[in-house]
Amino acid sequence: MTYFGTDGVRGRVGTEPMKVDFALRLASAAARVLAPDGGRVLIGKDTRLSGYMFESALEAGFVAAGVDVMLIGPLPTPGIAYMTQRLGCSFSVVISASHNTYEDNGIKFFDGNGSKLSDEVEQQIERLLDDAVVTQESQRLGRASRIDRSRTHYQDFCASTIPAGMSLTGTKIVIDCANGAGYKVAPRVLTDLGAEIVPIGCSPNGRNINDGCGSTAPELLQLTVPGVRANLGIALDGDGDRVVMVDALGRIVDGDQLLFILAVARKASGALKGPVVGTVMSNLGLEHALAERGIEFRRAQVGDRHVLAMLNETGGTLGGETSGHILCLDKTTTGDGLISALQVLAVMLKSGKPLAELAAAMPRYPQVLLNVRVAAKFDPRGEPAVAHAVASLEKRFGGKGRIVLRASGTEPLIRVMVEGYDAALVKQGAAEIAAAVEAAAQSH
Repeated sequence: MTYFGTDGVRGRVGTEPMKVDFALRLASAAARVLAPDGGRVLIGKDTRLSGYMFESALEAGFVAAGVDVMLIGPLPTPGIAYMTQRLGCSFSVVISASHNTYEDNGIKFFDGNGSKLSDEVEQQIERLLDDAVVTQESQRLGRASRIDRSRTHYQDFCASTIPAGMSLTGTKIVIDCANGAGYKVAPRVLTDLGAEIVPIGCSPNGRNINDGCGSTAPELLQLTVPGVRANLGIALDGDGDRVVMVDALGRIVDGDQLLFILAVARKASGALKGPVVGTVMSNLGLEHALAERGIEFRRAQVGDRHVLAMLNETGGTLGGETSGHILCLDKTTTGDGLISALQVLAVMLKSGKPLAELAAAMPRYPQVLLNVRVAAKFDPRGEPAVAHAVASLEKRFGGKGRIVLRASGTEPLIRVMVEGYDAALVKQGAAEIAAAVEAAAQSH
């Protein structure tokens, strides 16, 4: 597809396709595919300055096409998915570039069930993008309304995903919302459950989303948690669908470890269904730790939609990525950073164990991830010099390591991941392969 990537349409604001005229055409095309006889669409966003601009353009396109618009303002992506169902909408739109900085933005869709669109539906929308924008007659135009206060329904839903009567009273939590979409609902949910909270990254100004805060930059959280003697820290990303946590000593507990904690607890309670699904980037320690406990583990391609597809194929309900994008399908339809964090908190409260102890049961093997910026995407394994570097490292690993090369679905990057038992060899090997990829990129 030309415009839709692994997570909707995304790019630098002011360059194709992230311009107002494109958003208007996209709304018109989406309306014809997703609500051809009229209907209702929910529009949510994160805190980027450009969100107002795209919100207005999408609103105009939908109303002109005869679709009623409900504007809910800043709300985490999974909150939009939930409210789509709650409000009986035909579909919904999220204006967000997730973990990217404010210069970028994106537009992604959910269907009426709160699920991401299939490739086939996205292709149908793309085929209509070059058509003229539809404007219905006056009596058939849609209406627009703001429903900001209805976000409390999502807050109540999040709180309902942990056992009834469970309280966070006596738990001190530092919550970092990346100055993004979760800055209102996440602190309120935790406070309502009785936690004492210390908020950081909860003062968005339109330009500071994901800027030195959140799940992609948790260093401030790591300093703050032990500094204020909190029990733990929670870091969401800009649109609230990812989470990483920090233990009382300021150590990161990443998505693999959170997935391990949830899988073991669900296995113990008899609630685990099907295999646990990770990705090709998931740490080898997760796979081995789950195997030791009799839990099947499978790897999907990177991207929550691939994890979701494999869970649906295998009848599983728990999966996720190292980045902290975790799917608890027994609780909600899509990855939700806040709900995932609440599930971990519930395990802590039920077991009486601190986060550090729960996470320590999974060994993390040395892993290096390097991003090589490229002008144009290409298949790195098809390059002779890269293939030679990979073969050389695999020989030195002797079967005790993994190498993953993949083009990013959201940025002009080739990701080089190397993992193994020998930390020095992992670091050296990753640098060698990244250098070979960088050299190959110059010929493209």
